[in-house]
Amino acid sequence: MKKILLLVVSIIAITTIATAQRYAVIDTKYILDKIPEYKTADQKLQSIAEQWQKEIDNKQAQLDKMYKDYEAEQFMLSEELKKKREDELFNKEKELRELQKKRFGYEGDLFKERQKLVKPIQDRVYTAVQKMAVNRGYDFILDKSEGITIIFADPKIDKSDDILRDLGIK
Repeated sequence: MKKILLLVVSIIAITTIATAQRYAVIDTKYILDKIPEYKTADQKLQSIAEQWQKEIDNKQAQLDKMYKDYEAEQFMLSEELKKKREDELFNKEKELRELQKKRFGYEGDLFKERQKLVKPIQDRVYTAVQKMAVNRGYDFILDKSEGITIIFADPKIDKSDDILRDLGIK
C-alpha cells in the first residue's frame, strides 16, 4: 500500500513540475539556413574542403602510382634500391597522413576555418535564443535539429521564426 501511495504521489509531483515549466522548441539548422552569412560561410568552407580534398587525392594517386611501379620493378632491383624505394614509399605515405590530419583532423585547418567563419554566426543565434528565453520566461529550450530526439513537437511551440525576426531576417 505504501509503495502504491508513494508511486501516485511521485507521478503527481512529476506531472505538476512538468506542467509548471515553460519550454520552447527551435530548429537551429532551419535558423542557420535562413541566415545569408551562414550560407556564404558554408559555401566557402565546402569550397576550401573540396580544394584540400583534391590536393590529398592527387597525392594519393601519386603514391598509388609509386606503389604500382615498385611492385612491377621490385624483382629487378637490388636489395639496396628496394630499401631506398620502400623508405620513399613509407615517407610519402607518412606525409599524406600528416596532410590529411593537418587539413581535416581534430583542430585541423578546416576546424579553424569553421571557427573563424561559422562560430560568430552561431554565437549570434545563441545570444538571440538566450535573450528570448529570458524575456519570455522559458525554463528551457529544445533544439530539434540533428540528433536531438523529439517524438512530437507542436508547431505552435516552435520559435525558430521568432529568432529569425529577432535577428532581423525574413
